[in-house]
Amino acid sequence: MATVNIAMVWADALLWAQQPQIELSWNTVIRWALWLVLGFFGAFPGIVAYMVWAERKVAARFQDRIGPNRVGPLGLLQPIADAIKLITKENIVPRTADQWVHLLAPVIILVSAFLVLAVVPFGIGLTPVNLPSGLIYLVAVSSLSPLGIFLAGWSSRNKYSLLGAMRSVAQLVSYEVPQVLATVPVVLWAGSLSLNTIFDKQMEHGWFVFSPPGFLGFLILLIASIAEVNRTPFDLPEAESEIIAGFHTEYSGMRFGLFFLAEYLSVFAISCIMTAIYFGGGTLVPWSDFPAGTLGAIHSAYLPASINATFILVNLVLVAVFFAKVGFFIFLMFWVRATLPRMRVDRLMNYAWKSLVPLSIANVLVAAIWYELVLRPGVVFKVAGWDVRWFVGTLVTAPIVLLLIWLVARCNRLSEKAEVASTTAPAAAR
Repeated sequence: MATVNIAMVWADALLWAQQPQIELSWNTVIRWALWLVLGFFGAFPGIVAYMVWAERKVAARFQDRIGPNRVGPLGLLQPIADAIKLITKENIVPRTADQWVHLLAPVIILVSAFLVLAVVPFGIGLTPVNLPSGLIYLVAVSSLSPLGIFLAGWSSRNKYSLLGAMRSVAQLVSYEVPQVLATVPVVLWAGSLSLNTIFDKQMEHGWFVFSPPGFLGFLILLIASIAEVNRTPFDLPEAESEIIAGFHTEYSGMRFGLFFLAEYLSVFAISCIMTAIYFGGGTLVPWSDFPAGTLGAIHSAYLPASINATFILVNLVLVAVFFAKVGFFIFLMFWVRATLPRMRVDRLMNYAWKSLVPLSIANVLVAAIWYELVLRPGVVFKVAGWDVRWFVGTLVTAPIVLLLIWLVARCNRLSEKAEVASTTAPAAAR
């Protein structure tokens, strides 16, 4: 009888898993279609175009130049001219290339970058798709990018493209590990994989970045994300002095433009993710639910019963603050590109496996300590009537975080000295 009951439980679970969890009404289909059309063909290409303009302007200021200034006022029409040029250029494909795979590779990378934005909570009720396992979805769709890059290098039938693709895949797979581990503290603190729930928890407990393990997790996520989108100083797949242009050497015209579009869209996407999971989304100040709190107790994933002027004003503020934070992260990546030189390939891989991975694993344990001291329901530390949980948690976890960073740096330094000694000893003996 017990066996029958267990079988029925499993059968019910399997049947429930096959049922649609979202009611596919016409309203839902139309809303998704609008998100797709407006995003894929309207908003996001425009954002990418003017991100390129902004980067050229920022880099020019760093290098004491003017930047784009010929096409339109302040060069604002230069992105449109560049887009027309890419669209009208001839697509030259090598004779021996795999034609279909050569075309499919940039499409896969672009779709991967675009799908990441599907679960980002831009405001109250402004999440395109509210998934209970949003972070798992992000890991899954971002994992398509290495596949597209390898297909691009392999299908070109060019040894330099293949070497660039293999090196790029090695880099992306290596930095995916600390990138995913850096989000584990957020999942532990929010108790959910949904980005909407994470946003709601930060309105309740403050931005997650304002804690020692949260700040360390954010730094690891930032560094790993820069490596994931092949930005300087991690742009080894495009090391022109070694492998020409890497995996997209044999691409031209709009096929190359798709790689370009995917890279900048990925920069925009990871900036949105960092804003959502560590910087409170569109909330204006930490430790406050303003302006979303003016709507009362609602879940950020759902629209309220009535849409009024207050709801519209609150969302305008949330979206404006959200994109201001995103703009700061994008500027930070531009700043890094204009400042730092490219890393050596062996140091790039060692940095991922010998520094970021150990730190991200240890940071999960420190995040658990922070949860027990600060976030666990029922835990109270009061001094003269004031809640001092945050100060207690900081006093306990900050020395641990600093000690972890010192230990990892110390171990790596000793390891480098041992490697240098082992390579110089045979030469000295001769």
